[in-house]
Amino acid sequence: MRIAYLDCFSGMSGDMFLGALLDAGVPASLFEETVNSLKLGASFETSRVDRNGIAATKVDVYVNGEKELPREIFWEQHQKRAHEPEHRLHSHSQAHAPEPVPLTEHNYLRTEAHEASRPNSVPAAAAPVKQHEHGRGLREIKKIISQAAIAETIQSTAIRVFDALAAAEAKIHNCDIESIHFHEVGAVDAMVDIVCAAAGAEALRVNEIVCSPLNVGGGTVKCAHGILPVPAPATIELLKNVPVYSSGIQVELVTPTGAAIVKTLATRFAPFPEMRARNIGYGAGTRDLPGQANVVRLIIGDAQPESLGMTLQDTVTILEANLDDLNPQVFGYVMDRLLQEGALDAFGIPVQMKKSRPGMLLTVLGRAEDAEKLIEIIFSETTTLGVRQRAEKRRALSRNWEKVHTRWGDVRMKIASMNGTVTNYAPEYEDCRRLAAEHHVPLRSVMQEAVLLYLSKVDTH
Repeated sequence: MRIAYLDCFSGMSGDMFLGALLDAGVPASLFEETVNSLKLGASFETSRVDRNGIAATKVDVYVNGEKELPREIFWEQHQKRAHEPEHRLHSHSQAHAPEPVPLTEHNYLRTEAHEASRPNSVPAAAAPVKQHEHGRGLREIKKIISQAAIAETIQSTAIRVFDALAAAEAKIHNCDIESIHFHEVGAVDAMVDIVCAAAGAEALRVNEIVCSPLNVGGGTVKCAHGILPVPAPATIELLKNVPVYSSGIQVELVTPTGAAIVKTLATRFAPFPEMRARNIGYGAGTRDLPGQANVVRLIIGDAQPESLGMTLQDTVTILEANLDDLNPQVFGYVMDRLLQEGALDAFGIPVQMKKSRPGMLLTVLGRAEDAEKLIEIIFSETTTLGVRQRAEKRRALSRNWEKVHTRWGDVRMKIASMNGTVTNYAPEYEDCRRLAAEHHVPLRSVMQEAVLLYLSKVDTH
């Protein structure tokens, strides 16, 4: 079983993750193609840097020539400009049209509620950002990603990351998610980081990404909304039910984008797993931190078969609820939403309940860290008054993915094995369904060809 371990001992940001992916072997051409497919005038450059004795890959994103910066560095530069005589004169003469300034990964968000609360004019030294007439809404960002010439699986992952980020910000600012807008430059920065992260994670071809507890840092940080505590409100909202800690360093180490990426991509959060390392990559942050290597480490390898035995062993959380007065149409929606929010499986069984009422037994399998979120969905979306919860041990076959190239497009084959011997294989339904719909061919034809291609590939080996 091929796994990746993300070691966030010095935090996590979008550019650090991209650097770690490249350093671990993901080709730079993949990122170049991905960035070009967005058609947003963005580019990136890579360099080798030293962070407290560790050589790492640094990724810098440029948008129309503007380089993204950590937000405290950005605001330091902005304040210096604000105190320059020419800037004060310019600001005084254009109090209602502040000078455009570059925006960074963490200065990209605004809400309609925030804009409504701003005074009509702000002194130049205190004015945090320009008016946001060119902000991108979440719907527009999703449209850009959906129209990009990248795989549907990458689009889906990137959109899930943006959904998580926008949902966290909407809750913090007490507004509807559709009111969330991303500044022109910051939205592009975020799209580059998030879409490339999705593409790179898929290119790793791993069965799961395991993440360490995250070092979030401490102190305060300046941003468009003023001075915020570290971790920033949106960051800690995203990291609910995730193990976090602070080493005491007074710097923001986990950014909102980094938190959204890791929360979406990681299958679980745990200490260093027993594994045989194959590739190791280090992604650098912008700052040099005293006494600490400001890098994130990505380790790709194989789970040790000695520790797994014939099958994989883990513990899952089982959630159950009896439903006897729920619209059947709603039941299907609930199942879909639970699976979208991280449930490992969900199913219903017809049952005869008290007073001879027919009902359904809803059963959900999930990870322990997702239990509260899944319970909240069950309570909010169904009519149940109680949810039963228990932990159970699970044995599972080792699984991996292999692509086959059908005449209509690529199909992923899910391969199950025990002690290195393949015991089962099946084409991924969603891939086959999409190709069948796009090319107007029977679904079974796509599935049959995928199986035949896989078997011929096995025979040649």
